[in-house]
Amino acid sequence: MEYLLTLASDPAVWAALVTLIVMEVVLGIDNLVFISILTNKLPPEQRARTQRIGIMLALVMRLGLLGTVAWIAQLTQPAFAVFGHAFSWRDLILLAGGLFLVWKATKEMHHHVNKDSEASSHGSKVVTLTAAAAIGQILVLDLVFSVDSIITAVGMTEHLPVMFIAVIFAVATMLFAAQPLSRFIERNPTVVTLALSFLLVIAMTLIAEGFGTHVPKGYIYAAMGFAGFVEGLNLLSRGLKKKREQRVTDETNARMNVRQSTETEGVRY
Repeated sequence: MEYLLTLASDPAVWAALVTLIVMEVVLGIDNLVFISILTNKLPPEQRARTQRIGIMLALVMRLGLLGTVAWIAQLTQPAFAVFGHAFSWRDLILLAGGLFLVWKATKEMHHHVNKDSEASSHGSKVVTLTAAAAIGQILVLDLVFSVDSIITAVGMTEHLPVMFIAVIFAVATMLFAAQPLSRFIERNPTVVTLALSFLLVIAMTLIAEGFGTHVPKGYIYAAMGFAGFVEGLNLLSRGLKKKREQRVTDETNARMNVRQSTETEGVRY
């Protein structure tokens, strides 16, 4: 208890906590986009439950990894070398996660492009994923992001309570944002292509990091933010255009109704 009170009275600890929370939330956005795209392939009645189970299991896994933080910190030590380049276990995890994400994002993009023809040929929307498979893939990707974020957190603070609070806050944010984001992505199909492109960028970043090439995250998220801003303008423009077309349609229907009423009254008299 005295240890926690000492931490609470230290401004440096609060600064580290805020920084970690921001970092965990930003890293969680990539994971959340993947979860939303993945669960949108499930029947509507299974989506919310699958999201909650996947995110809660991810929380348990992250907290468990935090309990082995000393072991995880050792993953950065070189394990073996290939052609003079040393690889650590962290590098291998990032490479595996990046390749998995490239495969998954490419597959989802292909499915998104061809889903209309698939649906028409089968007469209805084809379900190509089970809830268990979705949860498994969520955990695989979360493992990659968890190891990377925990290693980064170790370099920022040595206090486990700060790490636990940051992880719990970030996962709670994901839990509340999952369903609204899924509905938004489902209503706006063009966002799916953009989101999958983001995942491909993240995948290539993970692969580059796995080969020892550091890619500043600020550049990545700035580019993604700009692309998201442009897509937001496109969505706003399409929404305004749809409203104008609807207003014109309503006015035309109103004039036709008045004309029909007038003609009916003329025939009656």
